[in-house]
Amino acid sequence: MLLTAWELYARFGDIAPTILPAPSRVLAQAWESRAALAENTLPTISATLAGFACSLLAAFVLSALVDFLPRLRRALFPILIASQTLPLVAIAPLVVLWFGFGLLPKILLIALVTFFPMMVALVEGYAATEKEISQMLAAMGAGRWRIFWLARLPSALPYFFAGLRISITYAVVGAIFAEYAGAAKGLGIYMLSAKNNFRPDLVLAAVAVSSALTLALFGLAVLVQRLAMPWENAKSERAGRDDKAEPSGEGRP
Repeated sequence: MLLTAWELYARFGDIAPTILPAPSRVLAQAWESRAALAENTLPTISATLAGFACSLLAAFVLSALVDFLPRLRRALFPILIASQTLPLVAIAPLVVLWFGFGLLPKILLIALVTFFPMMVALVEGYAATEKEISQMLAAMGAGRWRIFWLARLPSALPYFFAGLRISITYAVVGAIFAEYAGAAKGLGIYMLSAKNNFRPDLVLAAVAVSSALTLALFGLAVLVQRLAMPWENAKSERAGRDDKAEPSGEGRP
């Protein structure tokens, strides 16, 4: 309905295509410029995946350190929270200035944007581990690392994947901001060039591509969660069967 209203308004609302192009025009121009879009999408995908991988590693390492060293949490969390208050529009040009126009500044900016939700989710997940499980493993002779691996980490998985789904939606945006600040190729540079040439149709085409990438990454995160937590799927299936088997109670006195 939204696309239909947009199409009709753009066609019959006496608005120039250089101000508000119709969705059909955006789609047509995206198809005509598919080679340029594909050429600029690949660097964005590479930067997003590399940056998010580094973010994932940083979140796991820092959360494990915080779990093993509780005093470190009081020292690190104020710094990490302060890092999330930095405006990306202001910090991106500085990172490019310090580290050049290569892949490294993009990785750093994506990691800065995406690691915090995952880290907080992991720390909260570790804390939600049932004490009885940890006590039972300790009574069986398990050390701190063994308890972490067998009890605390599995307990944190639902929290982690919730943070992962939040972070993954910011990854592509972070990559585009980094490309805006300085890059040779990428969707950010493509949008900037199209904007400077007064081509809102190409800008919106690049926006649609970035949205599709974000949705694909979000779907991949959901798939990985289902593969990594098969017991949750089994629990959901059992709950569904129990709901179907439970009598409705209609017609009872």
